[in-house]
Amino acid sequence: MASFYFSKSQPLRWGIIGCGSVTEVKSGPAYRLTEGFEITAVMCRHLEKAADYAERHKVPLFTSDASEVIDNPDIDAVYIATPPDTHKFYGLKVAEAGKPCCIEKPMAPSYADSLEIFNAFQEKDLPFFIAYYRRSLPRFLKVKEWLDEGAIGELRHVHWVKTRTASLLDKSEKYNWRTDAKIAPAGYFDDLASHGLDLFTFLLGDIKEATGVSSNQQGLYSALDTVAGSWIHKNGITGSGSWNFGSYQPLDKVKIIGAKGEIHFSVLHEEPIQLLSETRKESVFIEHPKHLHQFHVANMKKHLLGEMIHPSTGATGLHTSWVMDKILGNLV
Repeated sequence: MASFYFSKSQPLRWGIIGCGSVTEVKSGPAYRLTEGFEITAVMCRHLEKAADYAERHKVPLFTSDASEVIDNPDIDAVYIATPPDTHKFYGLKVAEAGKPCCIEKPMAPSYADSLEIFNAFQEKDLPFFIAYYRRSLPRFLKVKEWLDEGAIGELRHVHWVKTRTASLLDKSEKYNWRTDAKIAPAGYFDDLASHGLDLFTFLLGDIKEATGVSSNQQGLYSALDTVAGSWIHKNGITGSGSWNFGSYQPLDKVKIIGAKGEIHFSVLHEEPIQLLSETRKESVFIEHPKHLHQFHVANMKKHLLGEMIHPSTGATGLHTSWVMDKILGNLV
């Protein structure tokens, strides 16, 4: 358990670096609505956007200079919500400032950068979280409950197929960082597949080996648009996945196979979770909260109060970065 705690009598004052779409509904309001937390400052490179965000979300301070958030003595902790290519730059500055931090996923565009960020926080024994919020969502905790109780017997294999059509955004002149190889080298794999791979290690345990192939089939943008991978968890469970972002229809199907049944669910789509075994057939729909980071942020509060260890820390996020780089062939 990290050594940093905050007092229940004093709010923990958060600063947000980046105020893009993810902070509008998914994440930002969760910090404001969590008792004992408040958003004190927000930064965006475009001052007018920071001002607009601050006005709409009732944030007292706004700036276009990240140091005015990170080094501000009135800011206790920092949430980095920028695209992945700047996570290392800002993360190292937050670690140097000696403040707890949550970084959006993926942790960084590469395992090497992720490791550097992790080590910086580790050296100062600072609480460090990655926004893999699915580890805290009730829908996936129900899947974990079924697995832990042995509902489908000894676990054998997990398989995930994730596809999407080539969006108009990809084909237009409007900029999209998710298709820019300088920011997200593997494109939507970096942005979307990271969620599932992280979730699988949470549900099934760490991965000991992974491999894969990847390419750019469509030629619509500089980043990769198709990836296929396979892996094996430390406990012997095998896994495979296919991610194609130029398919004719969107698809998001996960199947966990056990000796006595299967569990089906979607990582990103709003679908019921299903249990099919020799003795049980269940289909459960557990609605996600309006602000998807709600439980993730609430668990950060509990972690900082010493009440629990958060399920998504720098260590778990680092492992996910390693798995992704292995599948992409970036690590020997």
